[in-house]
Amino acid sequence: MVEHTVGIYGLGRFGSFWAKSLAASGLKVIGYNRSKRALPEGVVSGSETEVLSCNTLFYCVAISSFEEVLSRTAAKIGKHTLVFDTCSVKVEPVRTMERLLPQGCTFAGSHPMFGPDSASEGMDGLPMVLCPGRDDEGKVDFWRHHFSKMGLRVIEITADRHDKEAAYTQGITHVVGRILGELDLHESEIATSGYKRLLQVREQTCNDPLQLFIDLQRYNPYTHGMRMELTSALEQIMTLFAQADLPPDRP
Repeated sequence: MVEHTVGIYGLGRFGSFWAKSLAASGLKVIGYNRSKRALPEGVVSGSETEVLSCNTLFYCVAISSFEEVLSRTAAKIGKHTLVFDTCSVKVEPVRTMERLLPQGCTFAGSHPMFGPDSASEGMDGLPMVLCPGRDDEGKVDFWRHHFSKMGLRVIEITADRHDKEAAYTQGITHVVGRILGELDLHESEIATSGYKRLLQVREQTCNDPLQLFIDLQRYNPYTHGMRMELTSALEQIMTLFAQADLPPDRP
């Protein structure tokens, strides 16, 4: 049986985590990063050409960099390579792949709905989103099966539905986490379980690059509406605070 090779283009925080996870699942993983970085455990270093020629190629680059990277590398991708993005938004990168990849190139959108922090205790049951692209040969079937073997919960939805839901399930989480990051919050021996969960949200979101937070808001077409709703909700709460600031009634 021919060994299935996986190329990881971009070994930043998420790319390194993803490369290590796929290598641990028994696949031969070849990693490439334009600047020198330490290789994750189990990952083999490769040239750009080698990574682009693997059976499957995962682009693990910032959302804002994806179009530039793909336009620069698309012509070098192997003829039989299956291409995935791993961006946290889906409409924009799926359209970009459809526009820039050669006509015969197979591709699909992917979004592991977790990262190094949220998967620190394992990936069992975590959601792995796949969005349809171009797959006349059924190459994505391999990954449906393999992701399930890894314990992931494979969810197949359109890119548009992903972005609509992620504007809230992910976008609002990052907004709240960044707000919490601006506050001087500490652990406390009298902390409630709810407060502890808020600290976890802050840690998970603020450990991610600031660029990811900005890109989530910029490239998801539905996050603007989410922010407007959030602003309206905050304004309603602030009106309640106005009453709370009044001196208490005295008998």
